Amino acid sequence: MKPAPFRYADPGTLDDVLTVLSDEGPGAKVLAGGQSLLPLLSMRLAAPTTLVDINRVPGLDSVDVSVEGVTVGALVRHRALLDAAAAARVQPLLARATANVAHPAIRNRGTTVGSIAHADPSGEMTSVLALTDGSVSVASPGGVETIGWRDFFVGPLETSVSGPAVVTSAFFPALPARSGTAFAEVARRKGDYAVCGAGVVVTLDADRRVERVRASYVSVGITPEVHDLTEAVAGSPVDGADWAAAGALARTMVDPDTDIHASADYRRLLVGVLTERTLRDAAAEADARATGE
Repeated sequence: MKPAPFRYADPGTLDDVLTVLSDEGPGAKVLAGGQSLLPLLSMRLAAPTTLVDINRVPGLDSVDVSVEGVTVGALVRHRALLDAAAAARVQPLLARATANVAHPAIRNRGTTVGSIAHADPSGEMTSVLALTDGSVSVASPGGVETIGWRDFFVGPLETSVSGPAVVTSAFFPALPARSGTAFAEVARRKGDYAVCGAGVVVTLDADRRVERVRASYVSVGITPEVHDLTEAVAGSPVDGADWAAAGALARTMVDPDTDIHASADYRRLLVGVLTERTLRDAAAEADARATGE
């Protein structure tokens, strides 16, 4: 099937992008990497009157790293973020999750911020934005606004952004001290959407005991969710924590749906298995980081 007819605009500045969006109204859609939007067009699940291509806008293709965290511009491809070693040092979840995004061809063209703006609960980067307590910057004719992830995601494929606006960047805070991360997912074929995925952060105290445990999941809820699993292992020595108990607790906290890919019960089972597995890896990394301080 071919897309419905649409107009095409490729303004060269952000101000011009916002002008076009204002002039064209709600029928206009922003195009960055196109790996989510173009299939929807081809299946006629979306029929915008105008595509506004932002690829000529300068200043949106950088990965900026500081001690506070990593800022990813709207035109940064998944592949570029995956290759950004400095970003991975500050927030390791970025590289770990991006390596699981689709196939190489899609990572070469698709954008991290575009994936987040698409707000697909099966997307790895929506989960990572939530788990890191991140935010997005949104430009509109009224200026630039920072929106935290809890206020940004409002439903499956739905965000709080409305009117003429562009998500220009996403910010992922740095990994806290004495912390480790891990990310894993299960898919029917490598590169397919995950049946279930888990990203976790384990933080230790100065005595190498478990201080905090957080997890976020892929393809489990209708919007990203972050679950605090600390109560299952709080105060445990890092080499003696009952990670299986944390996995069991996680299973009680999620409410997955059944669809053509997996039943809710199977997804809940995977939540427990992946949580236990990733927490062991994250704890080992946290211990190594704490020992090296």
